[in-house]
Amino acid sequence: MALSYKARRRWSLVILLIGLPVYVVVAVTLTDWLRASFEKLPFLVELLVFVGLGVLWVLPFKFVFKGVGQADPEATDQD
Repeated sequence: MALSYKARRRWSLVILLIGLPVYVVVAVTLTDWLRASFEKLPFLVELLVFVGLGVLWVLPFKFVFKGVGQADPEATDQD
């Protein structure tokens, strides 16, 4: 079932305002656990973890964010 433009806008707002902060807390907790588990992580490994986690959150929600910044395609032009 495809989401309407309005539903995608609402869900994108919920994801950005609620889901993303929760994900940031989980990501920071994970990286802190990695730092505590290993004495010293190499810089490139740490960088890869941060970049990977930074990109990973958006992949499941790609369909929600696609086209949200555009004008509503279902709206009638009333100029």
